[in-house]
Amino acid sequence: MSVQRPLSPFMIGPYYRPQLTSVLSILHRITGVVLALGSLGLLWVLISLSMGPEAFSAAQACIGGVFGRLAAFAFSLCLMYHLFNGVRHLFWDIGKGFDIPSVYRSGYTVLALTVLSTAGIWWFAASNGGAP
Repeated sequence: MSVQRPLSPFMIGPYYRPQLTSVLSILHRITGVVLALGSLGLLWVLISLSMGPEAFSAAQACIGGVFGRLAAFAFSLCLMYHLFNGVRHLFWDIGKGFDIPSVYRSGYTVLALTVLSTAGIWWFAASNGGAP
């Protein structure tokens, strides 16, 4: 009699429950992709700035809309997460924080710092009359 076992730990469902460490790892990769794509948007704004006032006005109108503000919020959230999780990885590179309690503590710290810094960026931008 053979026991049926899962073939891979990535079989989410009854066999595998996502852990904080795996979720944060996947998020780090996703935010890297979002930042790469978002940098193309930043490049578009800089190119429109160099093309003159008419082109930059069109870019400003696009950025000032609902979709533009959502994209800016997502970009800032991804930037803060990727930054703090990158610092966490730097500590790992020097051999610090590998025990399970430290890994979970640093993971929750990354999430808290991400939320607080993103909220701070948007609060600062709103109090100065614009979006970041």
